[in-house]
Amino acid sequence: MKVLVSIKRVADPDNASKLKVTGDGTAVTSEGLEWKMNPFDDWSLEAALRLTENAAEKNARVGEVVLVSIGPNDEHTQRIIREGLAKGAERGILVEAEDGSLDSGVVANILKALVDKESPDLVVMGKQAADGDSNVAGTVLAEELGWPVINYAMQIKTSDDGKTLEVKRELDTGVATVKVTGPAVLTTSDRILATDSVKNGVTPDDYEYAKLEVGGRYASLKGIMQAKKKPIDTTSVADLGVDGSKTLNYTKFELPPARSGETTFVEDVADLVDKLHNAAKVI
Repeated sequence: MKVLVSIKRVADPDNASKLKVTGDGTAVTSEGLEWKMNPFDDWSLEAALRLTENAAEKNARVGEVVLVSIGPNDEHTQRIIREGLAKGAERGILVEAEDGSLDSGVVANILKALVDKESPDLVVMGKQAADGDSNVAGTVLAEELGWPVINYAMQIKTSDDGKTLEVKRELDTGVATVKVTGPAVLTTSDRILATDSVKNGVTPDDYEYAKLEVGGRYASLKGIMQAKKKPIDTTSVADLGVDGSKTLNYTKFELPPARSGETTFVEDVADLVDKLHNAAKVI
């Protein structure tokens, strides 16, 4: 099975409170912040690695994971790709682009061009990016490809190299089980990190992965050393023949007003409702 996984380098979400807006309000700056792999993409990478290995045989690889990152060709993006390679992916592709030139539509078109070139059995993506939070690119990509899409995947089961898939997806009202014929696009929820979330027909069904609380697996020392020799191909939006015109543009950013620190006490529920309705105007 060949799986294409998109990974994005984002400003560390744990430091989101340190984000600043430029004086003219036209952009959000990330100066002084550390870059890391988008946490949602880390989940999708873990799912892809589980789909393409025999975990009972010391993580023996039985498929191929190709990483795709779209962004500046700098040390941060290179490091994020190497991190994914160190965890077990076979190779990486860097599509050079500036963050400000991208929206979900452009990203989807870039990925479609790479899917046409690479012919993967499956595309696995994070459900959203921690910086934009639009939760759109995976669905748009599937529409462009004419493939089925399953969002918020929490369990994946296949036994024929992804030709057919049984996926449980997380909903607000419960869990839906969906069966599709591949190739397909999946976006993952954090529940894909559960110990028994992926059954690929190669790793024994009774095998349980180590419990992961936050993100995917750690890279081993051997994996880190091997990643230095794994290939990263570099291309551009123009080289892929993709129209880089955005359809979504932001006109202004502004930080929320600082809290006053003042406290207002109310006499009873009726007084509270009155103030919420007439003073705060939130109900």
